[in-house]
Amino acid sequence: MIPVTEFRQFSEQQQQFRVLKPWWDVFTDYLSVVMLMIGVFGCTLQVMQDKIICLPHRSPKPNQTLINSTVPEVQEMIGLKTNLDLQQYSFINQMCYEKALHWYAKYFPYLVLIHTVIFMVCSNFWFKFPGSCSKIEHFISILGKCFDSPWTTRALSEVSGENPEEKEKKRSSASEAIFNESVEGNLENLERTQSLKSIPEKVIVDKPTASVLDKKEGEQAKALFEKVKKFRLHVEEGDILYIMYVRQTVLKVLKFLLIIAYNSALVSKVEITVQCKVNTKDMTGYNSFSCNHTMAHLFSKLSYCYLCFVTVYGLTCLYTSYWLFYRSLKEYSFEYVRQETGIDDIPDVRNDFAFMLHMIDQYDPLYSKRFAVFLSEVSENKLKQLNLNHEWTPDKLRQRLLTNHNNRLELQLFMLSGLPDTIFEVTELQSLKLEIINNVTIPAAIAQLEGLQELSLYQCCLKIHPTAISFLKENLKVLRVKFDDSRELPNWLYQLRNLEELYLIGCPDASKNVVLESLRELKNLKTLSLKSNFTKIPQSIVDVASHLLRLYIYNDGTKMVMLNNLKKMVNLTELELVHCDLERIPHAIFSLSNLQELDLKENNLQSIEEIISFQHLRKLTCLKLWHNSICYIPEHIKKLSCLERLYFSNNKIEILPSHLFLCNKIRYLDLSNNDIRFIPPEIGVLQSLQYFSVTCNKIETLPDELFFCKKLKTLKLGKNMLSLLSPKISYLAQLTHLELKGNHFELLPPELGFCRALNRSGLVVEDVLFETLPSDTREKMKAE
Repeated sequence: MIPVTEFRQFSEQQQQFRVLKPWWDVFTDYLSVVMLMIGVFGCTLQVMQDKIICLPHRSPKPNQTLINSTVPEVQEMIGLKTNLDLQQYSFINQMCYEKALHWYAKYFPYLVLIHTVIFMVCSNFWFKFPGSCSKIEHFISILGKCFDSPWTTRALSEVSGENPEEKEKKRSSASEAIFNESVEGNLENLERTQSLKSIPEKVIVDKPTASVLDKKEGEQAKALFEKVKKFRLHVEEGDILYIMYVRQTVLKVLKFLLIIAYNSALVSKVEITVQCKVNTKDMTGYNSFSCNHTMAHLFSKLSYCYLCFVTVYGLTCLYTSYWLFYRSLKEYSFEYVRQETGIDDIPDVRNDFAFMLHMIDQYDPLYSKRFAVFLSEVSENKLKQLNLNHEWTPDKLRQRLLTNHNNRLELQLFMLSGLPDTIFEVTELQSLKLEIINNVTIPAAIAQLEGLQELSLYQCCLKIHPTAISFLKENLKVLRVKFDDSRELPNWLYQLRNLEELYLIGCPDASKNVVLESLRELKNLKTLSLKSNFTKIPQSIVDVASHLLRLYIYNDGTKMVMLNNLKKMVNLTELELVHCDLERIPHAIFSLSNLQELDLKENNLQSIEEIISFQHLRKLTCLKLWHNSICYIPEHIKKLSCLERLYFSNNKIEILPSHLFLCNKIRYLDLSNNDIRFIPPEIGVLQSLQYFSVTCNKIETLPDELFFCKKLKTLKLGKNMLSLLSPKISYLAQLTHLELKGNHFELLPPELGFCRALNRSGLVVEDVLFETLPSDTREKMKAE
């Protein structure tokens, strides 16, 4: 015997899949059970009882009839003697059952049993087939979690626009209505008669427990959103579930037609009396027998009953076929859900996903309505926002406040799923930096940050409320935007009329085709920085030429060929053209009479003969020609008498011309990373020199005149070929930083002790050389 517990898994699985069984599948399952009982009952009778009973058929002899008629003798009434024993009867019964009885009468219960099992397999095959079973189990698992999730009801109430005050009014009005018996009765009748689909979701979600969603529930709902997304992508690719269900339905219809056809024709073959003729005279003495099929009457009634059930089963399958082929089951629209709940962005689905939702609707439309919440981006964004607010409390945000280089309180947020609403409670915030945050929405609540003046958006895709735009127009002073795609450039930046500094940073690939719109509205713009691959100065910059003071352009090696628009920037005081592949100093720069700082870093400058034209730039105090390929400094450099800072590092200069030191106002001179071998004694003319660097050159000796520059604070002589440091180093009383590491010194002069501002941290030298100083000098430097 098979224990009942072996069938437990089948019953549990049947309960699990019940949501995907519409009424016709449930009905046909019950019909299958009834037909199965008919088959089992017939088989049981077939096994337990005698199948057929046969008697020999014998004709009376003529002479025996005459004798009996002439002798009127009264005899006792007895049956005909057959002279057969029990074994012979059994043999005859078996032979006649096999030879004379029609096959339909013999195998009817087995046929019923086989057909019913096939019907049952066809009805549930898509639940067992590996390709469809996994999708169904996954779908039902997600569906149950979505249905029971507290976020479902919370999201519907949030998105539909109900605020807590309205909900409270509804609750209070409902509580008052409880005391009104007539109203209560009407409500009960309404609940009984109203269909499930027509019940508004607001009645369901308006529960006190749904008003609060803790962090754990929020994380579970967030995981559900991800599961639904992945499941939708997986299931919408194919239609195996739909095909499997159609095939099994078609197979059941064909099976129904076959059963009706042959059963209708053969049911009359089930007879009570059967004549049997078998060649058994040698064994029994008889060839002809008259047999009685003991279960013929019962089988005949069961067959007619079975035909009725099969007919009802087949008509149900025909209705299923009609439902399958005359409705668009591979597309599912959430239109009625969008109308009832107010969630307008719920997408329609297709293929197997749509088919399963159609099946769910036959079971209970409320399932698909609640499941739709997890297909909505609006709902997902609400959930993300709620989780963000749980995670980023105002106190936690205040702990992350730092003072930036502009002396403003700055909050930096990196790789979040959105913008926490709690930010707008940190009213002391002055600078907000958002980095790699997608789907950011800046709400009207940003107006609460009255001190906000600086905004940085690094690789952020955002939307902004019109009220927030108005606030930024009036308050924002500095805007930084870093983008991978030119579409990430916000259109509202062109409306910020009080903006003073604008920094646009694009990646090399995304910024090739960047087109800046007109900057005419930026009336107060003073600083503009562009990091891109521009081949010419954008025309839109001309719109702010009258008041722009600082222009920084950082190319990534793209050659900038058209610089004529620079001539219109007459008020520029600072100009940087970095990594623009310039081979000559652009002539347009010589028209900038107000220019004070010029940076031509990382270009391809080899000759700077045009430097003579800089003498017309009377206000030029800082010239940066570093990281180029300059081989020599022309003597015209002496014309730049106003220069205070000069950068020639990372070039190929071998000789320092004495004319260079006629620029006697120089305070900062960087000649590091070149091929210089000799420093002219004319360097002593630079009495204002405070910073001098010749690191990474080939200098062997230092002129004594260098130590007459008594204002020197930083002297970098590292990585050269020096072997002796003059005792006149003691003249540099203001020296705070001295770099000697990487030379050929054997000892340091004790006169270093007279450099009173120099301490151990400011002296960059090998430890062995430091030990050559007198002990009192060493102790003094360490103490300071």
